[in-house]
Amino acid sequence: MILTFKWYFIACCGYMRLVGDDAARSSDSSWSMDCMTVLSVKTVHISSPILAAKSPFFYQLFSKGMRESGEQHVTLRIYASEEAALMELLNFMYSNTVTATAPEVLLDVLMAAEKFEVASCMRHCSKLLRDLQMTCESALLYLDLPSSVLMAEAVQPLTDAAKQFLVTRYKDITKFQEEVLGLPLAGIEAVLSSDDLQVASEDVVYDFVLKWARIHYPKLEERRAVLAMRLGRLIRFPYLTCRKLKKVLTCSDFDPELASKVVLEALFFKAETPYRQSSLAAEEANATYRRFVERAYKYRPVKVVEFELPRQQCIVYLDLKREECDHLFPAGRVYSQAFHLGGQGFFLSAHCNMDQQMSFHCFGLFLGMQEKGAVSFTVDYEFAARSRLTDEYMSKYKGNYTFTGGKAVGYRNLFGIPWTAFMADDSLYFINGTLHLRAELTIRK
Repeated sequence: MILTFKWYFIACCGYMRLVGDDAARSSDSSWSMDCMTVLSVKTVHISSPILAAKSPFFYQLFSKGMRESGEQHVTLRIYASEEAALMELLNFMYSNTVTATAPEVLLDVLMAAEKFEVASCMRHCSKLLRDLQMTCESALLYLDLPSSVLMAEAVQPLTDAAKQFLVTRYKDITKFQEEVLGLPLAGIEAVLSSDDLQVASEDVVYDFVLKWARIHYPKLEERRAVLAMRLGRLIRFPYLTCRKLKKVLTCSDFDPELASKVVLEALFFKAETPYRQSSLAAEEANATYRRFVERAYKYRPVKVVEFELPRQQCIVYLDLKREECDHLFPAGRVYSQAFHLGGQGFFLSAHCNMDQQMSFHCFGLFLGMQEKGAVSFTVDYEFAARSRLTDEYMSKYKGNYTFTGGKAVGYRNLFGIPWTAFMADDSLYFINGTLHLRAELTIRK
């Protein structure tokens, strides 16, 4: 059965539409000739079975609309700028090919395919766009598609590829800080959703989000809204340091109720056992917002318990996975995030190094002070590790040291065994694949 498409190009208040006879003759004020100009009329012969088979939209149009009207032609209303994309779409429905190659034109065809419910054309255009060389501009263009298009299953591989491109390009947000600060909301969301950000700690992400939000949303009310509904969900508050969590509670950029909620949730998570923390992270493996999933931080997170009396003291817990320790061989090191005692910043560092006689590799643990300067004070310290024999922390090394800025102290062979014995399958120090370390620091009076 051969039918006829008949359409009119209309200029309406600055917009061009394609309308049918009934709309052109309508007395409705929104379509009066005072605000419309017919630019041209085009007629195209089509096969209704072919179009109906490819599109639910055309199936409904031909099966229901035409039976009720008794007409042998149909009219479509479109923007005049959609003509080229519609012709490409009709061509695809006959030939399963698209002649366009430019990204902008392919996007127009994809959007026309979504409008007229031609899923096979959406998949085809999505694949053609993915095969083109991705750029930052094109990735942002794909993520800026209308929400109805973005939600379509056929377009998901394209948007996933666009997000992955941005994630890979801006993995180190501190290195490309100015570029990332200039990204639109969809772009910054793609970058910050990644588990593989190369940042020192989640504190860096938090500070970066606030800086971006203040640039793009200078009005407090709008900034609070975007942080609450969009960007705040990408900050993994459970991995913020306790010092940063205190600042969240007093930060005016966040609604006070939201700030209290996320900080309380973070503190409860920090208090959980490592097994429970892993379970919570696993539950979010496929979630959009992964607040309990640890990123690949440059510095390892620590748990800190602080005491003010009778002496200033802190107990620091550092967990390292077996894979992390394995990657230290033969001369690597990994640093903890900073923690504070007596107003000074400290860190732990785990090393694979040679023993004092330089006869074999071994595991070493060191304590360092961050700040350089004239400040100095004496600290009693003790290193301990959990053992599979008792499941308790066993003291491995203790001493005292007068710190000045930038100095470090520790033990080159914490366990008194070679690296091979430390990493062996029957090692006493890996419990469920994790090495549990503890450092206790006390300021001497």
